[in-house]
Formats: sequence, structure tokens, C-alpha cells
Amino acid sequence: MGYLQVFLISMVPLIELRGAVPYAQILGLPLISSYIVAVIGNMLPVPIIYLFARKVLLWGMDKPVIGGFFTYCVEKGEKGGRKLQEKAGRGLFLALLLFVGIPLPGTGAWTGTLAASFLDMDFKSSIVAVMLGVMLAGIIMGLGAAGVLGAFGTIFS
Repeated sequence: MGYLQVFLISMVPLIELRGAVPYAQILGLPLISSYIVAVIGNMLPVPIIYLFARKVLLWGMDKPVIGGFFTYCVEKGEKGGRKLQEKAGRGLFLALLLFVGIPLPGTGAWTGTLAASFLDMDFKSSIVAVMLGVMLAGIIMGLGAAGVLGAFGTIFS
């Protein structure tokens, strides 16, 4: 049951793997296996987001009930895409990887994939960059959840 919870949590926008890995540690699950489950769960929606989210969001922007939320999502995707483009120039793959991989609020597989689709990055490069970013974020969160990052802070302070 714990792995299913980790899997489902890692699929939720804004929480994603960044919340699933620490949650797995709270449940007492082994770090490596919960990391793998969280990466798979976080990556499962990525191709669907890349292929369909932009079209659905643009379609829904002017609809009565959902328009405000869809407009917010489009603006967030476009803003993320512009930031990536400005900072990356020709190194867009690496910029997307780091955008997804550094666990900060508002960055992650969902936002990164949406930004990649708004930037018209090719499908394969987008998926690979997002997957590597998710794996990097999982390593960072795993180290943090295991207390390794806190130990470094204690040693070097």
C-alpha cells in the first residue's frame, strides 16, 4: 500500500516526486525502491502533458468555468518557457534538465514539460531532459530525506 501511495503522490502536479520521496521515508520504505517508484510515477504523465496539455489549455482559456485556471496554466507554461529560453540560448536541453532537476517550488516535470511544449522542443529531447531532471530531483530529495544534506550543513558550519 505504501508504494502505491508514493506512486500516486508522485503523479500529482506541484507535489510530484519532491513530495513522494520524503513521504516514502516517513512511511519507512527503502529509499532506492521508493525512489524508483516515484520516478516512474512522476514520468507517467509527461508524454501526455507534452502531447495534449497545450492544446487542451489553449482550447479552455475562454470557457466560463475553467477559463481562469486554464489561463493561469498557459501563462505559467509560457513564463517557464521564456525563462528557460532566455537563460539557455542554445543549451535548452541542459536548462530544461536543471529546471526540472533542482527541486524548487514551481519547477518540476509538469511545468517543465508544459514549457517544453510551448517552446516547441522536440518530443524525444523533452522527455529525456525531463526524465534526467526528475532523476536528479529524486537524488537531491532522497539525500535530503535521508539526512545527508543536513549532515553536510552540520559539518561545514
